[in-house]
Amino acid sequence: MHSIHLLEIDFEFNGQRQVIIPTILQDEQDTILIDCGYPNFEAYLESAADRKNVSLASITKVIVTHHDMDHMGSLAGLKRLYPQVEIIAHELEKPYIEGTKKSLRLEQAESGLDALSELEKPYAEQFISFLKTIEPVTVDRTVSSDETLPWCGGMEIVHTPGHMPGHISIYVPSSKTLIAGDAVVLEQGKLDIANPHFTLDMAEALSSVRRLLQYDIAQLICFHGGVFQGDVKGALEKLLRDYSA
Repeated sequence: MHSIHLLEIDFEFNGQRQVIIPTILQDEQDTILIDCGYPNFEAYLESAADRKNVSLASITKVIVTHHDMDHMGSLAGLKRLYPQVEIIAHELEKPYIEGTKKSLRLEQAESGLDALSELEKPYAEQFISFLKTIEPVTVDRTVSSDETLPWCGGMEIVHTPGHMPGHISIYVPSSKTLIAGDAVVLEQGKLDIANPHFTLDMAEALSSVRRLLQYDIAQLICFHGGVFQGDVKGALEKLLRDYSA
């Protein structure tokens, strides 16, 4: 048996209200956090976990879907608080999380700087400075596509590139749950591709959506937007039709 806890974190960032949804999977042996929010979000995570009657100190593993700042920003802080935590990510994401390669998001931001107007540049420069503050963290275990991990009755790693090359989603067959990361988002009840401006390869992102159609999904958890239940397959197919029109 396993339980799933959605950690809804409501906050303000750059003057805008945002909500992110890290997820905790828990069985008799392990408490697994999937993604961890922006830097210095440890207190947010602790409060959200407390609301679900889960102690953040009980976490044994953190799975990072990709190295964007809102998904790995608090990773170093969590590791300092809880040194026993095992950090897990796709093999393609490892060098970016560990800082041995420059963040692809940082490369993207820097490459587009010259094309911006003088009005836009200060905001972009602020974003670049913020990206440079993300602390690298050692990845303890790498995973690859279609690998099955033994926790929570078996968890399948689904490689869903596009947003980032090493982006992963996690499928839990026993509850027919797909934790999507940024493979898809939920906006006003509708599934969509995560912000296209931040999707590095749109064609790959759409191929990843097609890959999700292979799974029997009863509930799809989006880091941005929450849970989609019902006709998940139909909603994914509609997303694909909308982008092919």
